[in-house]
Amino acid sequence: MHAGVLRFGEFRTKAGRLSPYFFNAGLFDDGAKLGRLAEFYARRLLASGERSVAFDMLFGPAYKGIVLAAAVAVELARRGRNVPFAYNRKEAKDHGEGGSLVGAPLAGRVLVVDDVVSAGTSVRESMALIDGAGARPCGLAIALDRQEKATAPASEGGGDLPYSAVQYITRELHLEVAAIATLDDLLQVLRTSHDPALAAHAAPVAAYRDRYGV
Repeated sequence: MHAGVLRFGEFRTKAGRLSPYFFNAGLFDDGAKLGRLAEFYARRLLASGERSVAFDMLFGPAYKGIVLAAAVAVELARRGRNVPFAYNRKEAKDHGEGGSLVGAPLAGRVLVVDDVVSAGTSVRESMALIDGAGARPCGLAIALDRQEKATAPASEGGGDLPYSAVQYITRELHLEVAAIATLDDLLQVLRTSHDPALAAHAAPVAAYRDRYGV
């Protein structure tokens, strides 16, 4: 909230819904903010027990995932877990090293790092690249799980689906998902805030969760 990444008001989502909050990870736009975000990704990924995800390297899908994967790799190394990372270009390069992949060769269990997930399209594209390189996609790390119903592609008639994007990824794509925070976490913060201006957003966010949540 301090960085303006999380804002409250009325925002039209890609699915056409009117959301009372908006999350823009692109506003983690300086070294200190990005470093703090990477710290939380690393802490989540290194959590013990059932919250942990086993991985050998990181993959950042273009474009936001590139910066995130690099920053998280640096923070993991600082914490004693040095892993390689790679990312893709939107358009394949036909000179120099060529191809669409940059960084370490994709190998072993590959964890995709991104900010949020909506329809799961970028995840499927990342999985295809990872599979094509002979590696195994093992999971997805995101900053926020909005915990709301996914929407069907326009080619399939659109409309709300009975599961969230994260549930789709875990059930249909068989990937583990590690989220730093969820909509439930956000609601808890709003409902327990001693700041009246902040607490006032609890009701509209809860109503949105009741209507579109899973």
